[in-house]
Amino acid sequence: MARGLSSDHLRRGPILALALGGAILVAAIAVATAAAVFASRDRAISASERELENNARLLSRHIEQTLTDFVFLQKVIVAELELEQIESPETFKGAMGTQFIHRMLASKVMSARDLVGVSLWTADGEWLNSSQTWPVGERSIAQRNYFRALKSNSAGTPLLIELIRSQFIEGHAIIFAQRIVSPNGVFLGLTTRALSPKSFEHFFASVALDSDAAFSLFHSDGTLITRFPHADPLPQPSQNPDNTAAVALWSSTADEEARFAAPAQVGNFPLRVVVSTSADSALGEWRKQTRLLVVAALLSSLVISLTLFMIIRQLKRQYDASRQRLTLEKQRLDTAVNNMTHGLLLFDSNQRLVLSNDRYIEMFDVSRDVVKPGCTLRELIQHRKDRGSFHGDVDQYCALFIDGAREGKTKRATITGVAGRIVEVTFQPLPQGGWVTTLEDITDRRRSEERIAHLAHYDPLTELPNRLLFRERLGEALRQIGRDSKIAVLYIDIDGFKTVNDSLGHSVGDELLKGIAGRLRECLDDDGVVARLGGDEFAIIRTGVTSETELTGLIERIYQALHEPFECMGHRLMTGASIGIALGSASDNDLEQLVKNADLAMYDAKAGGRRTFRFFDPALEARAKARHLLERDLRQAVAEGSLDVYYQPVVDLRSERIVGCEALVRWFHPERGCVSPAEFIPIAEDIGLIDEIGEWVLNTACIEATGWPAHVKIAVNVSPMQFRSRTLPLKVASVLARSGLPAERLELEITEAVLIHDHDTAFDMLDKLRSLGVSIALDDFGTGYSSLSYLHRFRFDKIKIDRSFISSLSEDKSLPILQAALGIAASQRMITTAEGVETEAQRRLLRELGCAQMQGHLFSPARTVTEIRKLLRDDPKRIAASA
Repeated sequence: MARGLSSDHLRRGPILALALGGAILVAAIAVATAAAVFASRDRAISASERELENNARLLSRHIEQTLTDFVFLQKVIVAELELEQIESPETFKGAMGTQFIHRMLASKVMSARDLVGVSLWTADGEWLNSSQTWPVGERSIAQRNYFRALKSNSAGTPLLIELIRSQFIEGHAIIFAQRIVSPNGVFLGLTTRALSPKSFEHFFASVALDSDAAFSLFHSDGTLITRFPHADPLPQPSQNPDNTAAVALWSSTADEEARFAAPAQVGNFPLRVVVSTSADSALGEWRKQTRLLVVAALLSSLVISLTLFMIIRQLKRQYDASRQRLTLEKQRLDTAVNNMTHGLLLFDSNQRLVLSNDRYIEMFDVSRDVVKPGCTLRELIQHRKDRGSFHGDVDQYCALFIDGAREGKTKRATITGVAGRIVEVTFQPLPQGGWVTTLEDITDRRRSEERIAHLAHYDPLTELPNRLLFRERLGEALRQIGRDSKIAVLYIDIDGFKTVNDSLGHSVGDELLKGIAGRLRECLDDDGVVARLGGDEFAIIRTGVTSETELTGLIERIYQALHEPFECMGHRLMTGASIGIALGSASDNDLEQLVKNADLAMYDAKAGGRRTFRFFDPALEARAKARHLLERDLRQAVAEGSLDVYYQPVVDLRSERIVGCEALVRWFHPERGCVSPAEFIPIAEDIGLIDEIGEWVLNTACIEATGWPAHVKIAVNVSPMQFRSRTLPLKVASVLARSGLPAERLELEITEAVLIHDHDTAFDMLDKLRSLGVSIALDDFGTGYSSLSYLHRFRFDKIKIDRSFISSLSEDKSLPILQAALGIAASQRMITTAEGVETEAQRRLLRELGCAQMQGHLFSPARTVTEIRKLLRDDPKRIAASA
């Protein structure tokens, strides 16, 4: 029973709270809506009042300006009459009652709004003259209020305005009367002008704001002069609002409705303009908003009521289903906990087990009958010890957990589980007491970490130490070296390895590297270290060395080991090595310098012909520094445009006429003087500047050649590095287009090195260049081992015979080779150019053998731009003189 009452109470509590909250919310909506309605009404009235006041002020200013302009003419006429110095009314009547005065008045009146023009009246109120009529009729204004007031001077002002029933037209007129007096103050008469009230109605109609707006013009005595919309008859003076400037709500007899009205004084005139609008118009928008607010409030209240009804009904359903959900959630929690990859234990503040999962049971092979809620920590650990998954003191181990719970610190430890598995234990204290222990099997992760650490320090292909571990071992060896001994670093570069990779494939190359690594390992004693630094570079550390001669045996073993053939995937391979050796002592603590020295020695060995070794010599470092400085200066020279292009003439051996020039790049260093191209061109190729230099030379030479005679060609050398760029044809075409040089006047010279590595690609590039219309020359012909095969595959336009054959023409062995080359060229219809012709005998013999052209110091060395231009200008004169 008690449980049922408790359940009903729990069920009714939230429902009552929701109902009460809903009622309060509906009441709050009602109060807020009412407040918003009244606030909105006040804002609507204030906005309407501001608009009415602004419109009234604007209209008053406009009417004031209009009336000021209208009465100005009367003031002018009065001023002119007073200048006449008329002393009496009789004189005034005689002087002003003439046709001359009529014409004067007519000339001054130009306003179309004037009803009857300007009129003059005698002191007795008789009509004396007019701007529109002559002669005037018999009319009198003696009984008019404004006449009596101006004659008696009781008005206090010389100008009066009055609304009267007009004598001249049907309907009302607004009279503007101006008093005329003599110099001694005698009343002589007055002048009048009249306006129709409709003129103001027309103006009001043009500025009407809305259909409910009304505009009224009142006299200061309360007389309503005019109104728009027009009211006929005009309302009585009692309808004039208060004479204050404030907006007021008053009842209009013109349309019999309540209106908000805003008055404004018309300057110094006894007039007052009133702008009004109906209360319905002023509050129309407010009423719409009020309707919307009320509808919104009603809808909100309805929605809230329906929502509360749905919520209350849903609460009942949720309450009925809550126990089922709790049961289901417990099942899901058990499923999640028991399927975790981590073992889990939850202990309370009494060191008793609250929760455990199946993963823990599996990790330590314990019994579920023991490891269950209520089991103490000591009972659990003792059970593990009985099952053989715990080794150690049970009480001491339990004390660690208990002390950790008191300290409130997270702890981690690594223990051994079943079958030697490595388990990481994480101990996390709980704020309310007790702790959570998670246990993760990290055996596989540890093995992966060890594997990663191995890969970080060892080359995966050869299993040798990599560059990182090599430097660590070298650092350790330097720290442990004795005072009387040295440490040797051998840098080994495998000769011809790139050729194996390119010709037989990387898989064969990898097998060769593994074989080399195994043999190098066999060449070492126990105290040596061999490492692979990358690519085909290996390094060896040898300790306990006292002199260079001690390394001779090791070097011989290395060469002998590498000389033996390698069997790699069906290929029998032989190789060699270039070895650089650097020695370090206990005083040499600069590891980087020692490695650098060995590297320099290895490059010196490669430059010495390969398959040899070199010990480091300080001169090597000096040469390396000199090369570095030269590289830096070359970069600067290219950036600053300090290189020059010289031109060496090519002469026809028959006509002795200059038929072409070869463009040669020159570098004049500010300190070194003239630097040989043989010295800086290889450097430019190594550091990647050759493309920039080559393109600059090509562009400069083509631009210069455009000013030469049309039969003179320009020859430009193309580096192998330039030729490997697939964009070379595009660059050549671009230079020809920019310079305007005809393609047939450009000759590109290539060497056999261009064709060695990739024949098909090279010949495809030559075909593309040939399609541009330029000529292709094979330079240094005869120095390569396969020049004849190249002539067979591609028909060059020219072959240039190397100077080494020309210089040895006096020797019998060079002559047959030269004759054969000339014969081949003649059969292929190729032009032959002999380089390095320096004697008259060489020229004579070349001409007899049928060589077409020559180039050399006999005719001219390479010349500057100025010199070559002069030489080309003088060439026809020289030929004519020799003839």
